[in-house]
Amino acid sequence: MGSASTDAADTPGTPAHAAAPDTTDAAPAGVPAGRVVAVSRDGEHRFSKANQDSIRLLAGLGVEGHQGVTVQHLSRVARDPDQPNLRQVHLIHAELFDELRDAGYDIRPGDLGENITTRGVDLLALPVGTVLAVGGATVELTGLRNPCRQIDRFRTGLLRQVVGRDQTGAVVRKAGVMGVVRGTGTVTPGSRVDVVLPPRPHRPLEQV
Repeated sequence: MGSASTDAADTPGTPAHAAAPDTTDAAPAGVPAGRVVAVSRDGEHRFSKANQDSIRLLAGLGVEGHQGVTVQHLSRVARDPDQPNLRQVHLIHAELFDELRDAGYDIRPGDLGENITTRGVDLLALPVGTVLAVGGATVELTGLRNPCRQIDRFRTGLLRQVVGRDQTGAVVRKAGVMGVVRGTGTVTPGSRVDVVLPPRPHRPLEQV
């Protein structure tokens, strides 16, 4: 998340996004699945991150130049300092900002703390283990970002726009996905995003 916080809707084991039908296939060879709209980084542990001309992802670590390199959630480190960091990179789909704008919130890339803002990929519907070829780097998706109360401190009322419940009562988290860096490389605005799905059966992303 980028700074210490208390998780909202912290319901472990509850699917955080409705599972997509297990019929998703990777984009056809040679056809880009999406594009990077913006890349963001911050040398301090602040909520929002400044847009950059490029960022470099380091395999097994995260974003070069981040405090501590990674975006490890400080409250979770305090609970269990030995847990693996599944939150090395944070991605948000720009379509969320379109939705928020319609609800009266002018949110820009980097405002919610993501490192990579994409367009054209339904990030929330991808299964655990999906690999994204993003520019020169590769990222394996591990789960969903769990929105925290800092979002409301950033914009009053914004938290309820990015976390709620669906018709079945399951928690729905829309504030992007988290991943680990599998291949070192540079990502810039305009970089292509290709999707490589894991073998079936697929598991929907849950909070990490």
